Amino acid sequence: MAAINPVVQKEKTVKRTYTHAVGRRREAVARVRLHKGAMTWDGADVKVGQVFVNHMPFEEYFKSLSGKTAYEDLLRSTNTATKYSFTVKVLGGGKAGQLRAVIHGVARSLVEHDSGHRPILKKKGLLTRDSRVRQRRKVGMGGKSRRKKQSPKR
Repeated sequence: MAAINPVVQKEKTVKRTYTHAVGRRREAVARVRLHKGAMTWDGADVKVGQVFVNHMPFEEYFKSLSGKTAYEDLLRSTNTATKYSFTVKVLGGGKAGQLRAVIHGVARSLVEHDSGHRPILKKKGLLTRDSRVRQRRKVGMGGKSRRKKQSPKR
């Protein structure tokens, strides 16, 4: 009988030039990539210090002022505003939930890249996932989650 030689496969090594993290808030999920320098993302040039969310600049995607200040506070506290560029794909939820998911993902990617940022971000509460979600609608509650049906008076 012939001996059966097992097939040995080589492990594929993929060289990634980014650090990946996921941020979540309510129904929103943000997949964040931290790049060490400038790069091109689907034809758009992403410079150092820029964030592109769903192929749009951060300021264009989140037009509210409060979102920009929360994000800038994150980068200012870690002194990383001029070191990295970020690309983000965010799905689900509304704009406010997506914004919080992006901030959570950026904070987690910074810690993944350099653990020295962890104490600063942990103190600000940016590494903790806000797990509050919409309460589901219950049976027999008249269409709402907490409302009771009105009982007859007599």
